[in-house]
Amino acid sequence: MIRLHFTKMKKFIIITSIFEPSVAVKKFSELSDYKLIVVGDKKTPENWHCDNVDYLSVVEQEKSNYELAKVLPYNHYCRKMLGYLKAIQSGAEIIIDTDDNIPKANWKFPEFEREFDYIAEDKGFINIYQLYTSQKIWARGLPLNLIKKEFELEKYLSKQDCKVGVWQGLADEDPDVDAVYRLTNGALCYFDERDPVVLGKGTVSPFNAQNTLFRKELFPLMYLPTYVTFRFTDILRSLVAQPIMWSFGYRLGFSNATVVQKRNLHDYTKDLISEFSMYEHCEKVVGLVLNSISRSESLERNLYDAYKSLLKEGIICNEEMDTLSAWLKDLEKFL
Repeated sequence: MIRLHFTKMKKFIIITSIFEPSVAVKKFSELSDYKLIVVGDKKTPENWHCDNVDYLSVVEQEKSNYELAKVLPYNHYCRKMLGYLKAIQSGAEIIIDTDDNIPKANWKFPEFEREFDYIAEDKGFINIYQLYTSQKIWARGLPLNLIKKEFELEKYLSKQDCKVGVWQGLADEDPDVDAVYRLTNGALCYFDERDPVVLGKGTVSPFNAQNTLFRKELFPLMYLPTYVTFRFTDILRSLVAQPIMWSFGYRLGFSNATVVQKRNLHDYTKDLISEFSMYEHCEKVVGLVLNSISRSESLERNLYDAYKSLLKEGIICNEEMDTLSAWLKDLEKFL
């Protein structure tokens, strides 16, 4: 199997921030093999600056030729997508999506294509965290009826050659979990180290925007749904992406916790309310997407058709299709 070496690729890290440069931003800016883009918003301090960072201010966003910049709301997490576009326009071959997560000394991702631990196909939703810790914890976006289930994932593992399209690195201390976990337990978590794990076709786990690598062939799937709640947006992205990835021969992989998340203060009750639609729809999304896509169509067309199927079911609204169309129009220029 072909091995693609990251050292030979043009790599970008994308963060959005409304604060002064954080410890995480400064740490990422010191990585000489990566170009860091920070996307600002109207709440970002004026004259924001950090050495070795390409800062995309609101003024620069408005001056850009991006169709997406014309339709995205301000003071919104999804303006991060303008950073993706800037990276793609600049020739990115790898994009790492993250936030204010502090990279450890061992921060890196596995190769895309080689032999990995592989979870068998068609297992539906799983709790991937059970392979990395004995703690009762689950990823945001796992259906609530599964949070107490013991999946016994070790018995479904084998060694197989894999072509990974997206790597999700875990996060220690305060990882990306839902409000139910935080309201009922909230214990910090430090994951065990183990070999990377790749999920077979039909085996599903939510992935987030916290420590996540996309390869160039799948850049269109980075689209962040803009008109769903903040706590649903990256999870919906992940559930739409996986069936399309399977159709094109790519798989989702998970790797060790290579960042530490220092979570800002949150109102967990508000988080819970923001997650209601996620709990309501997450199990439906994968099936809807599977029934709407075709290998004979382009990846971009499949993405559009997937969201049309969500629109028909009332999971998204009409404005989402307008934003998605702007994203796809911009990608036509750069990919």
